[in-house]
Amino acid sequence: MGAKQGSAGGSAPGGSASGGSGDGDRRIGRRALIVGGAAAAVGTGVLARDELSRLWWRMPGVERPREDGVVDYAGARWVAASDANWRRADRPDDFGIDMVIVHVTQGSFDSAVRAFQDPGHKAAAHYIVGQDGRITQMIRELDVAYHAGNRDYNERSVGIEHEGFVDRPQDFTDAMYAASARLTAGVCARYGIPVDRKHILGHVEVPGTDHTDPGPHWDWDRYLKLVRRAATSAPSKPPSKPPAKA
Repeated sequence: MGAKQGSAGGSAPGGSASGGSGDGDRRIGRRALIVGGAAAAVGTGVLARDELSRLWWRMPGVERPREDGVVDYAGARWVAASDANWRRADRPDDFGIDMVIVHVTQGSFDSAVRAFQDPGHKAAAHYIVGQDGRITQMIRELDVAYHAGNRDYNERSVGIEHEGFVDRPQDFTDAMYAASARLTAGVCARYGIPVDRKHILGHVEVPGTDHTDPGPHWDWDRYLKLVRRAATSAPSKPPSKPPAKA
């Protein structure tokens, strides 16, 4: 979310990480257009069967099956964001993922969770990382989160919030850096994203944004070193299912 330029920032419910204005129209994506053409192509055999099997759920009235509680990062706890703060997608098939965007909540961990559950907030990131290293996932990586304030960047990125304030360097703890680096390393491995500053960005670097996070106290050199170290120590894992109920 982060502080806005020219302001002192606000709490999670008041500040916006946002992508609400950039994604609010929910216009038809290129994948939906492909599906429209698919219906005409079926009779002539132009479209391959495997392509149809991937796209059937985009047809009107069909919804891609989802399993409650599944997370993309095995160390995360699932808490669902309001569906007003993201839109359903099939990434990376419809939109390639080539960026990770780093945010700071400008508030507590719990206030950020509440904000992302609020349909009036109109914004949410995929993950929140706490100062104690805990990670909550609120939106699946295959879906588009409204976090960057730029539609193109939302569609191509995974957004990670970090508990704290941009003007308090003590908020960026060792546990937070280590947990976030492992998370980002996993995202980069899954989608073949290079671990560099062209592909791992701060919210402030998104074109058109009015936010300043993660701010001057975020240690980019340290963070990228940790991400690279995590990338070489453990492979990416597939989406993790919730534990079975007793």
